Amino acid sequence: MKKLQVGFVGLRRGGGLVRALATHPRVEVAALCDLNEDTLATIGKDFSLPENRLYTAFDDFVTSALDIIVIATPIEFHAAQAVAALESGKHVLCEQTVAYTLAECEAVIRAQERTGNVYMMAENYCYFHYIKEWRDLVAQGTLGTLFYAEAEYVHEIADLLRDPDTGTPKWRLPRAPIWYCAHTLGPVLTLMDDRIVRATGASAGRNMHPEEKDLGHLDMEVGLFQTEKGNVVKILRSQVAHRHPHSVYYSLYGTKGFIENGRHIEDRASTGRYFNVDTMSKQTGAEEIDCLLVDPNAPPEAMHGGHGTSEYFMVQDFISAIDNQTKAPIDAVRAVEFTAPGIVAHDAVMQGGVWLDVPQYR
Repeated sequence: MKKLQVGFVGLRRGGGLVRALATHPRVEVAALCDLNEDTLATIGKDFSLPENRLYTAFDDFVTSALDIIVIATPIEFHAAQAVAALESGKHVLCEQTVAYTLAECEAVIRAQERTGNVYMMAENYCYFHYIKEWRDLVAQGTLGTLFYAEAEYVHEIADLLRDPDTGTPKWRLPRAPIWYCAHTLGPVLTLMDDRIVRATGASAGRNMHPEEKDLGHLDMEVGLFQTEKGNVVKILRSQVAHRHPHSVYYSLYGTKGFIENGRHIEDRASTGRYFNVDTMSKQTGAEEIDCLLVDPNAPPEAMHGGHGTSEYFMVQDFISAIDNQTKAPIDAVRAVEFTAPGIVAHDAVMQGGVWLDVPQYR
């Protein structure tokens, strides 16, 4: 079977995806695109690519002979580049998130519908090994009927908002913390098999960087959501709060118990807790569980990507969707369901914490 020709745009952020896709037997890295010519030359040499397959102009790159385009550029470019790639006949694997506006989110959905090509958002946290294990628990009814979930992603990246030496703005600076919500909402909504229909939120203001007026320096944003099934979800997001190591946390409550991971990740694992009313008692309490990022049964090449073995399995699903001519697990609609609630929640924050409807695209 002929190998799929893959091109990557945005090589600094997309390094993990390059490595994860390069190990797939159906894939051949065929072109690269980046504004930095030194980066292009270095990575191009790794894949023995000729100079005419190294691009600094996206418009030339997107129309070249490729089957797949992987987008890992700054988020403000994701929607336009995804639409252009889909309409040029390419399948698309795009770093999260879909976009910063609801109009751009819808544009990606419509492009997927028009072209019939595969679009998948690369929300790798949905592919952590322990999230996959939790999906089996939920499917077996071990937690009963789920009714509440919460998640947090607190990761200080102040040095990525402005250059710490020169003060020069960087591409993440205009991003409201809660716009970057797919790492929290993605796994939670996957586990709950649900979607958000209403949103509100609150902000802690700019106590840490009172002189900064850009959204990126908001101390903390909290989103509160109602789901289609009538459940409640809460998420917490900050990109400037001092928390080291950073926190990636999930907790689910059901009629038979709860499950949560540990906030502190050490050696690609954390220690979580699990309780089931049928097998445990209030006296014995919750059982400690290992929450592994790495699937211990995965092949050695699964470690070539990043974030444990998550990107390896994510890429497997993406290529399978292309080969089987099916929608990807996180197709444009599902990707927007992971993205749009954060956009709406931030709008609610700016309006004083009102409840707002989240657009539905199914």
